[in-house]
Amino acid sequence: MTEQEIEEALIQKLGDLKYSYRPDIHDRAALEANFRHHFEALNHVSLSDSEFARLLESIVTPDVYAASRILRERNHFERDDGTALHYTLVNIKDWCKNTFEVIHQLRINTDYSHHRYDVMLLINGVPVVQIELKTLQISPRRAIQQIVEYKHDPGNGYAKTLLCFLQLFIVSNRSDTWYFANNNSRHFAFNAEERFLPLYQFAREDNSKITHLDDFADAFLAKCTLGEMISRYMVLVASEQKLLMMRPYQIYAVKAIVDCIHQHRGNGYIWHTTGSGKTLTSFKASTLLKDNPDIDKCLFVVDRKDLDRQTRDEFNRFQEKCVEANTHTGTLVNRLLSDDYADKVIVTTIQKLGLALDGNHRYHYKEKLEPLRHKRMVFIFDECHRSQFGENHQAIKEFFPNAQLFGFTGTPIFEQNANYQQIEGEQASYRTTADIFQQQLHAYTITHAIDDLNVLRFHVDYYKPEGKQAPKPGEALAKRAIVEAILSKHDAATAGRKFNALLATASIVDAIEYHSLFEIMQAEKQAENPDYQPLNIACVFSPPPEGNQDVLQIQEDLPQEKADNAQDPDRKKAALQAIMATYNHRYGTSHRIGEFDLYYQDVQKRIKDQQYPNTDLPHAQKIDITIVVDMLLTGFDSAYLNTLYVDKNLKYHGLIQAFSRTNRVLNDTKPYGNILDFRQQQGAVDTAISLFSGQSGEQAKKIWLVDKAPVVIDRLQSALGQLDTFLQSQGLPAAPEAVPQLQGDAARCQFIQCFKEVQRCKTQLDQYTDLTPEEREFIEQMVPPETLQGFRGVYLDTAQRLREQRAQNREQTSPEVEQLDFEFVLFASAVIDYDYIMTLISRYTNPTPGKQTMNREALVGLILSDAQFLDDREEITAYIDTLKAGKGLDESAIREGFEHFKKQKQQQRIQEIAQVHGLEAQALQDFMAQTLSRMIFDGEQLSELLAPLQLGWKARTQKETALMQDLIPLLHKQAQGREISGLEAYEQ
Repeated sequence: MTEQEIEEALIQKLGDLKYSYRPDIHDRAALEANFRHHFEALNHVSLSDSEFARLLESIVTPDVYAASRILRERNHFERDDGTALHYTLVNIKDWCKNTFEVIHQLRINTDYSHHRYDVMLLINGVPVVQIELKTLQISPRRAIQQIVEYKHDPGNGYAKTLLCFLQLFIVSNRSDTWYFANNNSRHFAFNAEERFLPLYQFAREDNSKITHLDDFADAFLAKCTLGEMISRYMVLVASEQKLLMMRPYQIYAVKAIVDCIHQHRGNGYIWHTTGSGKTLTSFKASTLLKDNPDIDKCLFVVDRKDLDRQTRDEFNRFQEKCVEANTHTGTLVNRLLSDDYADKVIVTTIQKLGLALDGNHRYHYKEKLEPLRHKRMVFIFDECHRSQFGENHQAIKEFFPNAQLFGFTGTPIFEQNANYQQIEGEQASYRTTADIFQQQLHAYTITHAIDDLNVLRFHVDYYKPEGKQAPKPGEALAKRAIVEAILSKHDAATAGRKFNALLATASIVDAIEYHSLFEIMQAEKQAENPDYQPLNIACVFSPPPEGNQDVLQIQEDLPQEKADNAQDPDRKKAALQAIMATYNHRYGTSHRIGEFDLYYQDVQKRIKDQQYPNTDLPHAQKIDITIVVDMLLTGFDSAYLNTLYVDKNLKYHGLIQAFSRTNRVLNDTKPYGNILDFRQQQGAVDTAISLFSGQSGEQAKKIWLVDKAPVVIDRLQSALGQLDTFLQSQGLPAAPEAVPQLQGDAARCQFIQCFKEVQRCKTQLDQYTDLTPEEREFIEQMVPPETLQGFRGVYLDTAQRLREQRAQNREQTSPEVEQLDFEFVLFASAVIDYDYIMTLISRYTNPTPGKQTMNREALVGLILSDAQFLDDREEITAYIDTLKAGKGLDESAIREGFEHFKKQKQQQRIQEIAQVHGLEAQALQDFMAQTLSRMIFDGEQLSELLAPLQLGWKARTQKETALMQDLIPLLHKQAQGREISGLEAYEQ
């Protein structure tokens, strides 16, 4: 089908769903006239032309978050006679009662934008959904990029017209349909490092996908359903000023809880896998219950102080001040007894709840709570099989006979794993999740999440030491051999230290020994090789509690650490103090064992902060490996943690929880979660996969585990063959230096597609820790490192030029370039950072006798092949050209020289811009310096800068836009990844 045929079929489908088709609305004037008609009817008012013009001026905003609030709230406006008009844009009480219309081929002409939009859905005349359609040959991802590019055009219709109210974008090639929320620029970009643009496919309650456009329209675009999606299942995140769309499984879980309460059908649990966003689901369930008059109180119960703080922060992130801190059990009791609407939803810990219901407590809290005994209470448990749950469950049921209890879990307790607890050599019995919560309300397993690309698959390497008989399952190897293996494999496993790792040990004594061994063995390596870069090793385990309530609370879910600390506590405490002293020395901190929680938080923050560019957080401030016993193996999330080294016996839910620390999605540089198991636990892994997959054994393993190395090697060979065949078909040799000779955009685009597949396979293989020497040698013969580096360089150069060409001249862009999906993320290395390059340049100018020195070509090749130097590559290579080999400059002189060189280049560029736009160079220099010193872009100062030109408002607006087109890239470059507040208004 052609694009036009797809569009006509969709309009017909929407007509079947009782949308009013409005072929008469095809420009801005008709759109605004239609909006006025609906606005006046809804608010029972007749506006004068001047009032309507002022109304539009007051509601149209480039700020998507502000527009979204206006759409959902009652607003007021002053009429010509001075009276206040209180209005809504749509019927916010009952979204089903709005009018729903469909328009197509709308062309919005603003000052600098003439975009045409395929299909739009209007609610009460307000455009809320844009549908972008493509033919089957074109990837929907390209349609998504097109929307992103349109939104970033200066003067675009999204910022200056009623299109500012768009909530959702839908893209489809009829067989494949995706949707995503609108947002401001900083949350609306294909920023590969942060994945700012979450994409969704709709699904049925059993998680099967609804991808065909007709089926999607039936399930998602039915009038009441769409109204519900926008009004109930989008979340406005106040702290980040952004819109979040709930995923289908989150929506089904919330509906299941709400229905269960409405029908008074007892208790229930939600099985949503680790990493699937349980906090957002529970937040939405809680807020919907807040408006339910049948419910007296809703308690969201977490297990431990750090989870309490984390969950409270998350809830308040979704809605400012919606949850207050409960610092004491007395505060919890007072809030339970309060009639204040703000106290209807409470986040608390299971420990405080247990104290409140303890009949022997000295403050007699239980007696004070007597008035609540027969109220309708709802308890939602964050992890419904934590260690303390069983004893508290009975107390809650006895005291609140009308209570309904709901639990979230990523790893339910079944009959098979009901007697497993993570203490070496000990067992403790759990009741199953179904025993406690009666019924499963919704399931979204890790199998579903992997299939949806919400979490990653796993690569599991069962390490076998060379030259000796394979150890038995569960048998421990010598620690020194394990440390040696980790040091040899860590750079490969973590993509050159781009990511970090946990080492899970069997006991506190083992953790202490490992920490010491890493120090000793890395010192030995440095003595052998002064260039060896040691890994930053941290270690965290809970101290002996010694009556400290915070530590006692933490240890309730750390069975191994609790048991270990009962034996020889003084030795454990002294060892932890020494570990913290090493940590303080390395990172310049001053943590004390008496404030252990602050140390624990700092370790977590450094693991998560791996993402900052090294200009903000150099490698010395990061952690490469964190040695743990129980801590961080449950409930901790970081997209930059990709590897788990295992030297402890794991089973069932304990194994799944630990493995799941590694599989948070980031981008294509993180293809899977890496597990290096030193205990030969393949049987335990297979059992756990079978138990928690919701599918039978072998099929589940295919979904959960990545392909073995030989399969990916074959794929790499095939991709290289296709690249060679393509280059030869163009009459060129299969070599990097031939690529610049490609003729025409179609050929250049074809090269980009071919090479991306080569790089994707190579990235995956680079992180395999179980490649044999023969496999490594075969890969290197297939694609020698210097050849791969050469291809990366010409890929980046070609892609950058085509991207700039598309941005500058979209109207004349060839279809091949228009459809191209650029990805630079696959080519950035964490090891080859700015510091590393400066060191190499220093060696180039000052060769050490007896050591091989990098020549200019090799240095430049390295810089050209790495995506992170894309903005600086010309300057760095130009600077290298000014230096002479053997000149003898040290590293500080090199850095100083480069900063001076860069400053000169920037000043030269500022002078060029000033000359083009008729401005004083010094005034422009001062304006740039002030903006960068405050990291705030001030529109008034921009007006002052242009004031000497004495332009009329229209000419000044045009001059501002033209100037900003030149300034924005320069500002971004000098800001080095930091956000300049206020600049987004000019980027839109």
